[in-house]
Amino acid sequence: MTSPAGSPDSPASLSPSPAPSRSRRPEWAGRNYLLLTAATVVTNLGTHGALIATTWAVFDSGGDAGDVGLVAMARFLPLVLFLLIGGAVADRLPRHRVMVAANVLNCVSQAVFAALVLSGGARIWQMMVLTALCGTGQAFFNPAAEGMLMATVSGEQASRAFAVFRMAMHGASIGGAALGGALVAFVGPGWVLVVDAVAFAVAGGMRAFLDVRGVPERAPGGGLFSDLREGWQEFTGRPWLWSIVAQFSVVVGLIGAVEAVYGPLVAREELGGARPWGFALAAFGAGTVAGAVLMTRWKPRRMLFVGTLCVFPIALPSAALAVPLPAGGLTAAMFVSGVAIEVFGVSWMTTMHQEIPEEKLSRVSAYDWFGSTALLPLTTALTGPAEGAFGRSGALWGAAALMVLVTALVLLVPDVRNLTRRPHAPAHPPAGPTGKEPGAVPGPRSADAEGAVRGNG
Repeated sequence: MTSPAGSPDSPASLSPSPAPSRSRRPEWAGRNYLLLTAATVVTNLGTHGALIATTWAVFDSGGDAGDVGLVAMARFLPLVLFLLIGGAVADRLPRHRVMVAANVLNCVSQAVFAALVLSGGARIWQMMVLTALCGTGQAFFNPAAEGMLMATVSGEQASRAFAVFRMAMHGASIGGAALGGALVAFVGPGWVLVVDAVAFAVAGGMRAFLDVRGVPERAPGGGLFSDLREGWQEFTGRPWLWSIVAQFSVVVGLIGAVEAVYGPLVAREELGGARPWGFALAAFGAGTVAGAVLMTRWKPRRMLFVGTLCVFPIALPSAALAVPLPAGGLTAAMFVSGVAIEVFGVSWMTTMHQEIPEEKLSRVSAYDWFGSTALLPLTTALTGPAEGAFGRSGALWGAAALMVLVTALVLLVPDVRNLTRRPHAPAHPPAGPTGKEPGAVPGPRSADAEGAVRGNG
C-alpha cells in the first residue's frame, strides 16, 4: 500500500516454570513467525541489491532510459496479470507450498539472468523474459505470504508483531541496497544477481519447514471464478479498502517509475553513479526501520487516518530528484519517506488483520496487490516518453504533485477518517498443530499482510 502455522511445543504460559531462554522470546514470536521473518530478511538482502544490478546490467549492455523502463515493465506486467489467480490459488492450496514454488521459480530465473550478464551476452529481450518470470513468481508469492503472515499472530499484540516483522524486512533492505550498490560498482551486476538467486534458494528452503499441521482445511469452493467473485465482493464492499487501493495504484505506479528509471538516471548523471543511489535506497530502508520502531510503541486510534496523512511525505524523493538535490539531500528525503510509509504500512496491516476474514485473506490481498500495482507496467513504460515530452525534471515534479493530489482525495472517504482500532475484536486463531501457535497472543480476529513498495518474496 503493500509481505502461518505454529509449533508443536506447548505455550510457555502453560508451563509451571518456564525456562529462562524461552522467557526472552516475546509471546507473539512463534516458530512460524520467526521462520517467515528470517526468510524475508534473506530475500530482501538479495532482492534490493538485484534491483540496482538489473538497472546497471541494462546500462552495461548499451541500453538507455527506455530500455530500463521496458525491463521494469516486463517484471511488473505478469505481476499484475497473475495476481488475482495467485490469490485464488493461495486460498485453495497450502500457502507455504505456493510460496516455496514461487521462490524456486525466482531462484532459477535470477540464476540464468546472472549467467547471461557474467558471460557478457545478455540482451534486452532476454532480460525482459527473465524478469517477467521473476514477476510471475512474485504474483503467486505475495498473496500467499500475506495470508500466511497474518495467520501467525492475533489479538492486541498483532500491531507490534507486524511492526517487528517490517523492521526486520526493511533492515535487510538497508544492507541489501547499500551492499548491492557497492558490489555493482566494484564487481559488476552479474555477481549481485548470483547473490539474489542464492537468497531465493535459502529462503525457499526455510519456508519449506513451516509447520502447517494445525491449519484448518478450507471447504472446496465453487471454482476459481467463484472464489474470485467472492473476493471481489469482499473488496468492493469496504469503501476504505478500495479507495486506498485506488490511491496506491497511482502512488505505487509513480514510485515504481521514479525508483526503477529516473532515480538511477539522476544518480548516474548528477550524483556519481550506483553507490550514492544505493545509499539513498538504504536511507529509505533506515527510515522504515525507524518507523517500525515507532509503531512498536504507538497505536493510533484512527489507524487509516494517521496512516494516510503519512503518505504525503512519500512525494519528497520525487521532488528531491527533480531539483536535483545533492546526494545528502536526496538521502534525507528518502529517510523521511521511509519513516512515513512505515507508519502507513503497519496501520494498513493492522486494519486488514482486524477487518478481513482469514479464509478470504489471500483473495482480498490479491485484489489489494492487483490494484496497487496495476499501473506499474504503464508508468514504467511511459518514463522515456514522459521525459521526452516534459523533461526529466518536469516528469518528476508531476509525479510528486499527483501523489499529493490522490492522497488528499482519499481523505474525503468517511471510513478512512473514522475507522478505529478495536481492542478486542473477534479474530481467527493463529494456526498450529493444535490450532494455536505457541506464543501467539490469544484474542481477536483475522488477517492480511505486508508487502514493491512493500516487501519482496
